[in-house]
Amino acid sequence: MDIISINTWAFKAVQPLVSPQMNVAMSLFADSFYVVVPLLFIYLFFRNRKDAFPFIAAAVALYIVTDIIKLIVREPRPCLNPDLSWINVVGCEGSYSFPSNHATTLTGLYFFVSGYKYLRILYIAWLAIVLFGRVYLGAHYPTDVVAGIAVGLIVGFIIYSNRKRINDIARPIVARVGITV
Repeated sequence: MDIISINTWAFKAVQPLVSPQMNVAMSLFADSFYVVVPLLFIYLFFRNRKDAFPFIAAAVALYIVTDIIKLIVREPRPCLNPDLSWINVVGCEGSYSFPSNHATTLTGLYFFVSGYKYLRILYIAWLAIVLFGRVYLGAHYPTDVVAGIAVGLIVGFIIYSNRKRINDIARPIVARVGITV
């Protein structure tokens, strides 16, 4: 089975789940990215300030790395593929598909919540729903999500492992506004 067959199979597998209510739910989960990530930063800032600024650095770096890969690969989104016109399409974006920015960024940020038992469980459940929704909505091929997870794990681990260095850089910058790291 080749990559195209796996991707097509995945779209066919989610077709029975398609409904207006599911479309709304998956769209809301995808957009929750813009609420959950800032809330996580606030939580880390007040809970463990030493992880808050590396968290921001990770979010920015993960997003930039993904966009660089997208510009190199230039894979159109499945919702723009005329051979897949039958897939569930909700709000097809014009940007490139490979790898998934949601998958890369959110997977890479997992390292920062991994030490908090209940938060970790909620985060993994939320992440799984968001990533499923990217395929369900026709915004990404399953391989885009898998590649995003891989890139997120690699880049996220590197940044998380260097959070002391990031804090050393951030400390004098944020001290100017009266915040201690």
